[in-house]
Amino acid sequence: MIFTEHRFLFFFLVVFLIHWALPGQRTRKLWLLGASYAFYASWDFRFLSLILTSTIVDYLVGIGLARTQLPGRRKILLLVSIFVNLSILGVFKYFDFFVESASELLKFMGLTTEVPRLNLILPVGLSFYTFQTLSYSIDVYRRKLKPTYNFIDLSLFVAFFPQLVAGPIVRAIHFLPQLRSARRWTRVDVRACLVIFMVGFVQKAVLADHAAPIVDAYFAAPDSYSMVSGWVANFMFLLQVYCDFAGYSNMAIGAAGLLGYQLPVNFLFPYLAGNPASAWQRWHISLSSWISDYVYKPLRRPGQSRMANYRNLMLTFTLFGLWHGASFNFILWGATWGLATVGYMQWSRFRRLHTHWGPLPSWLAVTLFMAWIALSITFFRAPDFGTAWTVIKTLLFLTPAGDLPLEGFGGLLGVGGLSLSLLLLFLIHAANQRGIFRWWVRVPSQVFAAGYGAAVPMVFACTAINVEPFIYFQF
Repeated sequence: MIFTEHRFLFFFLVVFLIHWALPGQRTRKLWLLGASYAFYASWDFRFLSLILTSTIVDYLVGIGLARTQLPGRRKILLLVSIFVNLSILGVFKYFDFFVESASELLKFMGLTTEVPRLNLILPVGLSFYTFQTLSYSIDVYRRKLKPTYNFIDLSLFVAFFPQLVAGPIVRAIHFLPQLRSARRWTRVDVRACLVIFMVGFVQKAVLADHAAPIVDAYFAAPDSYSMVSGWVANFMFLLQVYCDFAGYSNMAIGAAGLLGYQLPVNFLFPYLAGNPASAWQRWHISLSSWISDYVYKPLRRPGQSRMANYRNLMLTFTLFGLWHGASFNFILWGATWGLATVGYMQWSRFRRLHTHWGPLPSWLAVTLFMAWIALSITFFRAPDFGTAWTVIKTLLFLTPAGDLPLEGFGGLLGVGGLSLSLLLLFLIHAANQRGIFRWWVRVPSQVFAAGYGAAVPMVFACTAINVEPFIYFQF
């Protein structure tokens, strides 16, 4: 079920009404757990076994860690959790990729061999809930979190349907305490939840889904389009991927909030960061912070050299790219971000040593940074390296381009309309984040209800005809 489909809205309404009608926290948690499993089963019921496997293993590992103080046994238990979870992720997501890569290497060396492929379907949300369960085991091992003996709580933490298939990646240390205390309707900020859900719906169904056909048409035959069309299409993809993923995150936050649970903010206007180091603290924040806490920081050593730190950054960003997909395109995309971050850190160090080199004006920094993102994101969007290289050469004037313009909604009028809409969303959401423009708090209930009720059919009228799957479902 896609969040922007009518059947999801009906599903959520049923879950919401029954949830708050049920007496007692335990009964509500059982209802939400059943609804979450039903939601995931609507994609493919067979993959419920994977969620249950991860949940059971980490539940037993957590209890085992609580019952032993021996460092060796604790380390073995942690390795069991890491091995089981990453093995499931590796088999379903990366096995065929590494097998094909090994086969190509053998061919390059003059050796031919038949390598078996599994051709498995990637379970939706596997990368997200795998990282969630790992955060539980690692935090219990580090003694930052006490293990839970309540299997229902851990199961609901793993499978909670608003963020199950595409995040935000929730930490057990933040979510499990919410399950231990009773949820009360009187504490739900209903207006804020409805507004953030509507913002996410508009981002996805109105902006991202309208941009998708334009981007798809260009990347299907990039050598047929003009250089200007290439830049327009790449900027359109920046719009699409942000509105698609931020839209999902906002709808997840709004839906969870209406059920009484808080999810972390996942986006803070990353395109306005002006530099790569800051951008990754504001884009997919739940994943960036996870990678930082569980990959990058453990690699650091006291007194390590600057070059060692740069090496760790490159490794971290390369793994970050690989998390997004089993493809050399994603690996290269992650590596380019690593190089950009290292370059920015080195430039910042140079400016500190040579104070006459002042920082760039903020508007120029943001402009140059967005142009660089539009260029580098080619590796993220292109279906293969050949297509990506064709686009890069076109954008950098290295090869003659075609002469086709982007047509229809992809023309300048469409791009301008989408850009203005996104800018308006940025401004409104930024004002809301700072508490400057919280109009829904100030207006009377009748006015809010009337305004929201009028906005719903207007938004539905502006939605794209085709419901596009969320981009991050493939990860």
